[in-house]
Amino acid sequence: MLLVVSSICLVTNQATLCSNAFQTANLLDFASSGFGRKFTNLQCRVYWEKPAFRDQIAQLLARQRSYPTPRTTVFAIANEDDEAEAGISPACTDNPVHSTSEHDGWFKDHGYEVVPVQSQSGSGLSQKAAIMGSQGNLLDKLKAVQLHVLAMEQWNASRLNLCHRYSVSAANLIHYLALKSLDIEQLKEDLSSIGLLNLETINGYVLASLSAGIQMLENLKSGPSNRKDDEGEWVSTEKSLNKPKRVGFTLNVMRKKASINKESLLGALKDKGTAHIMVTVGEEVLKSETCIADLLKTGTTIIRINCAHGSPSVWSEIIRRVRRSSQMLEKPCRILMDLAGPKLRTSKLKAGPCVMKISPKKNASGEVISPAQVWLSPKGAGPPPTNLSVNGVVYVDGHKFLSKLEVGDTVKFSDARGKRRILKICQKFPVFAGVGFMAECSRTAYVQSGTKLFVIGKKGKSNVGLVSDVPAVEQFVRLRVGDMLIISRDASNDQVESVGPSDGVHRITCSSGYLFDSVEPGQLIAFDDGKIWGTIQGTSISEIVVSITHAGRRGSKLGSEKSINIPESNIRFEGLTSKDLMDLDFVASHADIVGISFVRDVHDIIVLRQELEKRKLQNLGVILKIETKSGFEKLPLLLLEAMKLPNPLGVMIARGDLAVECGWERLADIQEEILSICSAAHLPVIWATQVLESLVKSGVPTRAEITDVANGRRASCIMLNKGTHILEAVSTLDTILHSKSTKVKAELKPFTVSSQLF
Repeated sequence: MLLVVSSICLVTNQATLCSNAFQTANLLDFASSGFGRKFTNLQCRVYWEKPAFRDQIAQLLARQRSYPTPRTTVFAIANEDDEAEAGISPACTDNPVHSTSEHDGWFKDHGYEVVPVQSQSGSGLSQKAAIMGSQGNLLDKLKAVQLHVLAMEQWNASRLNLCHRYSVSAANLIHYLALKSLDIEQLKEDLSSIGLLNLETINGYVLASLSAGIQMLENLKSGPSNRKDDEGEWVSTEKSLNKPKRVGFTLNVMRKKASINKESLLGALKDKGTAHIMVTVGEEVLKSETCIADLLKTGTTIIRINCAHGSPSVWSEIIRRVRRSSQMLEKPCRILMDLAGPKLRTSKLKAGPCVMKISPKKNASGEVISPAQVWLSPKGAGPPPTNLSVNGVVYVDGHKFLSKLEVGDTVKFSDARGKRRILKICQKFPVFAGVGFMAECSRTAYVQSGTKLFVIGKKGKSNVGLVSDVPAVEQFVRLRVGDMLIISRDASNDQVESVGPSDGVHRITCSSGYLFDSVEPGQLIAFDDGKIWGTIQGTSISEIVVSITHAGRRGSKLGSEKSINIPESNIRFEGLTSKDLMDLDFVASHADIVGISFVRDVHDIIVLRQELEKRKLQNLGVILKIETKSGFEKLPLLLLEAMKLPNPLGVMIARGDLAVECGWERLADIQEEILSICSAAHLPVIWATQVLESLVKSGVPTRAEITDVANGRRASCIMLNKGTHILEAVSTLDTILHSKSTKVKAELKPFTVSSQLF
């Protein structure tokens, strides 16, 4: 799929000026070059009515550092009968070209006229070019840029016509790309110096801003032009560049388009918030009857389910609770389900024993400093109150046991090792399913499901409760720098046991054959979003040997279903996997939005469109997850192809995989570029991965995380991942998002200058 953009062809009075033209290329070349530098391969065919415009745009393009060598030129000269004749430079006949007559109609319809100009001496032309290069004319430069933008839109008209509901937004994206293809740094400075126009902030309404800038500059002209007619350089029509007016590209229309696209995908925001809050949930929320409701009360507006984890039965129950809580609380909440995609992951390890360790805090000598805080509550009652700091949560199956428990009672039990331990009840709280208690444990204990709890009453009768729902211990291998790791091909989907190190070698499995078929020795490999790195030492059809080169100081855990990335490999994934297609059927009948993982090229979008059309899912929201280098570099092409869909559309910046694939040092620039491109396309963006992660996991945020969230307010939605303190994180995020709409007032005290200073 090519974005048809032709080379700049200048209509001039001198055939010898063919050196001002540029090579024809396609946007795939541009896309593959990345966004870290200027867009050097974007072109458009322009027929200039003023040689000044020709010189201006040629200068803007010629300053590109690696612009292609000139090859083609279309020109016009006046013949003996004063009629324009189109011609081709003899040195440029190897490329197909378009004569001036082919597109005269379009330019005339838009207020431009191609006319022959009088010949003048080469020295006079050189002198004019020198003056233009040293001084230039701000108004002419801006008009030249506008012509360049309009021409690029015209040359992509057939593509834009297929975008239907997104046609205006797609055209603005084309305008943005055209603007980015020029070297306009000096123009930016010139405009900023007079406080007229900031070209850095016009992404969402490029043409309207350029037109407004031109109009203001024309209004500032104090007198007639200094240019002389007898020089023959300014033969042109006097029609304004703003005529005819393009109603569909006004600033208000563009802003409305962006707002409509955002609301159609994510829903309307209430209470003057600046962005939606999305929370990823899993099977853990089913352990509490109130967890979903608490998330919605705290500010969550979108619930995300990752189809890479769980099963349809689990997803159905989560969705049922979300719908019920949303209706009861009258708080709208949409559901996003991410298709797993062809992501490489470690296989699922067999679950460990269902045992919970409860440990009091000790000093360096092993003496107990403070007892462990244990929360006792009925089965399904949910987490403890957010203001409590606990070391363990014990759910008890036995209403009678808890109903008779009082503050000051002593609970006795034998732990998993047969050691006798006690819990001292110190506080009592009302909870959703009855009452909950805070207890203290002064000695280390291992509690498992089925453990009996005893309370001796005053009459000597024993009150008994049973511990239930103790989670299984997560299995993992701990990797340190210098360790060897063998990744084995897992032909089945059965859970596999974690194998401890044998002769200093750790083992783990991966069920995807793509990994073993594509990697080579010497390539880098990353695990768990880049927490662990290694170098591939050897490969075979069934095993990969990895030497660990980066891990935590005390080693890093590598567990079940953790990501695997090989940035340097060229793994040929399929777009939508067979699992994705089965899950899409479930998503179609249960969710509001589907997330498409690991989008890499236009073919992935075409396959997606076919599957959506087959299922008649024109109302299902679609999120393109940008998490690969290819997906980022081809983002404009992906968006223009996706805009052919009738579905509500958006983009997720999946910063975890994106950072690993493209490099940590580039992530800040990459996410800025994605925001800019999506702003030009009027598409909502989801800011994802490790947002407030320290707060979610430990209850205390870092300063960098708060700054990251503030920066993420430019997105339409911010996503949080699950964790122990997720409610606190949602509350904090909601406060930050609402603070933008509240003006921060600083108290300025009067400053008095002492006369003694003079």
